[in-house]
Amino acid sequence: MAVPSPSRLSSSRRPVNAAEPKYRLRTELRARRRAFVAAGNAAPIPLSDRLAAHINAETIVAGYLPQRFEADCRGLIGACLNRGARIALPHVESMKKPMLFLGWEPCDPLETNALGIEQPPMSAPELAPDIILTPLVGFDDRRNRLGQGGGFYDRAFAAHPNALRIGLAWSVQQVDTIPVDPWDVPLHAVITERGLFEPAEI
Repeated sequence: MAVPSPSRLSSSRRPVNAAEPKYRLRTELRARRRAFVAAGNAAPIPLSDRLAAHINAETIVAGYLPQRFEADCRGLIGACLNRGARIALPHVESMKKPMLFLGWEPCDPLETNALGIEQPPMSAPELAPDIILTPLVGFDDRRNRLGQGGGFYDRAFAAHPNALRIGLAWSVQQVDTIPVDPWDVPLHAVITERGLFEPAEI
């Protein structure tokens, strides 16, 4: 049977089944992440020396604006800007369309999409990222990523196969094993408030 590629994933994915391992794990890890932040444990995600070595004035870094209890990458975005990098942020028009990365600077306006997330307007230039800073729900020691389930980053990884995939998370989001589907692509590295998670391929 043919396996769907990430580029074909969309809101037509099969309905959520509360008995599936990924669903149960998301529920557990969201609660763990929420408790971690509520307890005041969240700290800035540092720019590791190994990642910094890849960032210069020609680098395009795709960041994100954190939602609820996601690891906050705004400090990382600032550090990348200080090194001369250009920044892009995700733009989502609908669940059925691929996520784009549109250019953004701190003084640029943002709009709110249908999911309630702030993003650059479509008038901003589309950029091809060299580095994708990626939010996640959970990760394991093989750098497999558990996302929110919408498939947006799966498709973005497929569209930008040469970009470094850097997950950002709190340390409590690490688990022994993440269930993997055929279209899932592992991260090159994960950075938590404790620093760069090893082993890393960057």
